[in-house]
Amino acid sequence: MLSQKDKLRLTKLANILYKASRKVRILSHLHWPVSVRYNFFRSGSEKLPIVTYPPFDAKPVRHRLSTAMKLMGDTPYDEWFKTKLRDIEAGINLISECGEKEFFTISSKIYGIPKGKLRDGKTTPLDLANRFSLIMENYKNSPRILNHNLLSAEELGKIIKKKTKNIFGDESPEVLVVDNISAKATASSKRIKLRKGASFTHKDIDQLFNHEALVHVATSLNGRAQEKIKLLGANYGAITKTQEGLAVFSEFITGCIDIERMNRISDRVTAIQMAIDGANFVDVFRYFRERTRLKTEAFENTRRVFRGGLVSGGAPFTKDIVYLDGMIRVHNFFRAAVNKGKLDALEMLFAGKMNLDDIPIILKMKNEGLINKPKYLPFWLKDIDLLVSYFSFSGFISSMEIVPTDNYYERLFEIS
Repeated sequence: MLSQKDKLRLTKLANILYKASRKVRILSHLHWPVSVRYNFFRSGSEKLPIVTYPPFDAKPVRHRLSTAMKLMGDTPYDEWFKTKLRDIEAGINLISECGEKEFFTISSKIYGIPKGKLRDGKTTPLDLANRFSLIMENYKNSPRILNHNLLSAEELGKIIKKKTKNIFGDESPEVLVVDNISAKATASSKRIKLRKGASFTHKDIDQLFNHEALVHVATSLNGRAQEKIKLLGANYGAITKTQEGLAVFSEFITGCIDIERMNRISDRVTAIQMAIDGANFVDVFRYFRERTRLKTEAFENTRRVFRGGLVSGGAPFTKDIVYLDGMIRVHNFFRAAVNKGKLDALEMLFAGKMNLDDIPIILKMKNEGLINKPKYLPFWLKDIDLLVSYFSFSGFISSMEIVPTDNYYERLFEIS
């Protein structure tokens, strides 16, 4: 057990790192003004965008990190905090290299790359993207994909505001329609932002609610409520894979994910690999233009790939692989936890912003009284019957020799 002195020291350490992380706002720093889109379309979508990024003064943040380092001890908890310190430092380095080749190198270390190996040591996020794209060729003309009644951001905002109020009450985040985000929607403990001009389907209502509210807002509020380990309320690059993986898994397990959504996150992985291989902004824009209804959507998808990197190609921002990569990792983590009867680990995954690999130390800190149980949990996580039934079946299926099984049934369709 930790001494009271060590507990106080770790609390102070967590608070310093939390404050440091708040100054490293990666996505905000990579923002492109609306004029970049306007000028691109004015050029006939033929000229590479000209983008500049504001200077970043890293000295105050590095000073906080230096102060934190001086507080470090030799407990296993301190080793965890050292990892978090390095994670925050990586964010500083990323922002400092905007518009340079090195930006891609740092981004790859934080978020990964499309051809990065998953836990089996063989498959990659790009493999899943390619497989999904291949299967989707059979469904590209399906009426259920093409025929949508679209909602504006303002219309969707009213619906999401009501649904979040029912869950979070007085802590419910403000719902805003803005024009300065790349994603169609983002969320924190205080705000859910919807991109002005974006169009949404009725399916998007459940997707956004399960993704943004039941995961991003919930983990943010739960993390901010941690009185002793404030760092769990911080949002920094290294936790993105788990947080977005959880959010997409929330869409998946509730049955609200759809083909168009899976196409979107798969296409982004493909586009990142295209940029790594040398495709420039115009090349990738044309790729997305063939796969989206509106040219503004194609631009926003392309901007996500190139923000912070080189619009001439070869050095993209790799963050958008985390949706597929993270979902695979979260799915496997949940299955392992259910198989081992460790449902408490699943609950504590929502105690704040963290990585899957943080769970052992998170559980120890909970036992030490440093971390509280989360207040807000998605309804599907409370459904033990659903989780145990689904993952028991999933675990058995994954243990089967799937290739000969698929071959047998696919031959039946060849006969017909």
